[in-house]
Amino acid sequence: MKKAGILNRHLAGALAELGHGDGVLVCDAGMPIPDGPRVVDLAFRAGVPAFAEVLDGLLAELVVEGATAAQELRDANPEASALLEGHFPGLRLVSHERLKELSAGARLIVRTGEARPYANVLLRCGVFF
Repeated sequence: MKKAGILNRHLAGALAELGHGDGVLVCDAGMPIPDGPRVVDLAFRAGVPAFAEVLDGLLAELVVEGATAAQELRDANPEASALLEGHFPGLRLVSHERLKELSAGARLIVRTGEARPYANVLLRCGVFF
């Protein structure tokens, strides 16, 4: 049994299968989930687990070389905007519609219980060397 890190077996296994350039969408409870990508649904209740908590846990285990979010985030959810811009100084912003289109190409989608708007980010996996 693991004693640290991500304990959810479905999420830990999915993360172990990721490679350089793969996309991981971390999304709120309201984001439409496209057919195709593997989905690990962590949502339990509105707000649980929070987007920030899940993102921090993922960033502790992944090498990320880029991130994309919806430009609507800045006005609709300043707290999540500040969180993402703090983690990703080169954060790429696209329309929410475009982010939904891009999410279809993700290898993994991690759905949180976040109940604030536009708390979504598409991560691009890097490599540790």
